Amino acid sequence: MRSSADSAPPALPPPPDGGRPGAPELPEVLRAGPFHLALRAALTARGLPLHRVQNRLAARGIKLGVTSLSYWQQGARRPRRTESLKAVRALEQILDLPEGSLLRLLAAPEPGAGPETPRPHARSYRALVSVGSAVEGLLAAMELPADGGVHTVGHHERVRIGPAGELLGRESQHVVRAHRDGVDRYVAVHHGDPGCDPARVRVRADENCRTGRIRRHPEAGVVVAELLFDARLRAGDTYVFGYGFEDGTAGRSTEYVRGFRYTGGQYVLQVRFDEAALPVRWRRFTRSGPQAPRGQVSDLSPSGPHRSVHLVEQAVRRGILGIGWDWE
Repeated sequence: MRSSADSAPPALPPPPDGGRPGAPELPEVLRAGPFHLALRAALTARGLPLHRVQNRLAARGIKLGVTSLSYWQQGARRPRRTESLKAVRALEQILDLPEGSLLRLLAAPEPGAGPETPRPHARSYRALVSVGSAVEGLLAAMELPADGGVHTVGHHERVRIGPAGELLGRESQHVVRAHRDGVDRYVAVHHGDPGCDPARVRVRADENCRTGRIRRHPEAGVVVAELLFDARLRAGDTYVFGYGFEDGTAGRSTEYVRGFRYTGGQYVLQVRFDEAALPVRWRRFTRSGPQAPRGQVSDLSPSGPHRSVHLVEQAVRRGILGIGWDWE
């Protein structure tokens, strides 16, 4: 079984006055900015979802992804390249805004902007899991940026293997730190073993969070779940929350791995086995990518009544870390 966790986008500002065309807030935010709030207010006032905006840009010969539009309206990125500025000019026309109203806001720094909190470099999902393209497709369809604005400080994950050797489920106690303002959610990704039925996988929000949107990819065996925080974080804030996935829909499991998009943070993985199905050998290992051979292999010794094994990584590196086992 393979599992990767993504971080979630920053909180979205509330729409101005419910998004009514001609509401006074839209002219005001167009005058005062910042750019991302002005863009969001215009989109809300015109009632245009991002995929329709993307289609109208494409009709003008401008290629721009939904993810990029989502970044812009959330303030995660600002248009800078020539092609991006061309798209902003077209947006002014598509959204029926005064000429230059959005471009003018880009010419000045964001109000209150200071030195940005350094953001850890992240690896793409395709570099970590074999179903990375499916994960990225689900995120794009949900209009979620791949960089969710948080990175892991500490993560204790418990995995349960059932009497037939199947992955029954997993639960996480997770500590994250925001690297920008406004983060209010985390996106967790579950990738089941071959034969997994995502429609039957259940998502649990256990502590300091609640479930938001849940999307499933039957062919890839993937579930993507929003976990909504009980608070909105500022850059530098930490947050503790717990969640889990109940599976049990696939066949016998032979490994559990997690892909890390960022460096840093402690990770503890504990795998517990049913006494009716005990492997004969356990090993921890790393991988540089989903198809790469195992590296840094070392044997693990089980302990306790459930013959559980575990690993502790004090400071994770980008890549894949996991535990594998042999049944015979």
